[in-house]
Amino acid sequence: MSGPFRFDLIARDGLARRGRLTLAHGTVETPAFMPVATLAAVKGLTLEDTRALGAEMILANTYHLFLRPGDDLVAEAGGLHAFMHWDGALLTDSGGYQVFSLASRRTLDEDGVVFQSHLDGSPCRFTPESVVDVQVRLGADVAMMFDECPSWPADEAAVRAAMERTLRWARRGRDRFDRVTAGLAPDVVRPNPGQAYFGIIQGGTFKALRDASVAGTVAVGFDGYAIGGLSVGEPTSEMYAIAGHTATALPSDRVRYLMGVGTPVDLVESVAGGLDLFDCVLPTRNARNGQLFTRHGTLAIKNARYARDDRPPDPACGCATCRRHSRAYLRHLFMTGEISASILNTVHNLYFYLDTMRAIRKAIEFGTFESFKSAFRETYSLGQLESDA
Repeated sequence: MSGPFRFDLIARDGLARRGRLTLAHGTVETPAFMPVATLAAVKGLTLEDTRALGAEMILANTYHLFLRPGDDLVAEAGGLHAFMHWDGALLTDSGGYQVFSLASRRTLDEDGVVFQSHLDGSPCRFTPESVVDVQVRLGADVAMMFDECPSWPADEAAVRAAMERTLRWARRGRDRFDRVTAGLAPDVVRPNPGQAYFGIIQGGTFKALRDASVAGTVAVGFDGYAIGGLSVGEPTSEMYAIAGHTATALPSDRVRYLMGVGTPVDLVESVAGGLDLFDCVLPTRNARNGQLFTRHGTLAIKNARYARDDRPPDPACGCATCRRHSRAYLRHLFMTGEISASILNTVHNLYFYLDTMRAIRKAIEFGTFESFKSAFRETYSLGQLESDA
């Protein structure tokens, strides 16, 4: 494994795993949820607040930071950690999902992708090698390989072609990463010599293609492995089945990262399938839209029923929002467009996600994860009908 990178398994309960990820900028207790800091900032919070909530690792976006402020500028500042003044662990995704979501603005070939910037329409090009260089300059603790993320639905032939191209890109990205980290690319500034490099498994909802992707990607060799191409529109039951099937095929001594997932129930179910690391925009984005996650399901704070409700959003929650504020007050802030509504809602949602992960880790350690999962699902589902009213 690269530099200080290390993954240790501490406990198991069924397929659920309790581990510890050691990175250049600290340790991450797993299973772990990474708040999304797309533009090197968690929307609605300062980084100090994010850290205080218990976040040990956050995710920034290669595509967006490449466009603005630019990886060269970040490298000049000493890398993302210095640029942001963030003292925890950082992961940068490859930008592959963002590029491939720009269907009308990009052209794909074997070498890479040409796309138009969503900012000014200027042409840009990503290749497996150039994406390595950008992420090395950004200097996160974990860099992701560049992959082709097929749309959903797509037929098996199209998904196979994307998976096979991703495998070819995996070899090219690995070779470039090894060359850069060996000091053979003096033009690429390396603010974080301890950077690790993760591979990505593709294959859509086809188990045979996922198996082929696992075999080929593991043969290339990476510090950790991510499962991509899920939570893109497929039924939830299929997502669980494919994620679990793929996770158990991956090496047990490597961290397993399920990209872009998901709801609180998704996290619990995915841990049950053997996954270790997660990220999703839901807690922050939904907070800005007035949806709060609670132990009894989701709560739409704009509903008129909360206008005189003096209870906290979640009476069992220990976050600052729930300790100090009522549903009535939070509804007032949201309905009047106060910036503090987004801040307080985000504090609660991220605390809830991170606290759920803390409870999951404890349950795995004590061998009670199955009972925890059952109780969580039962309690969480109680609030769904009410929250949708």
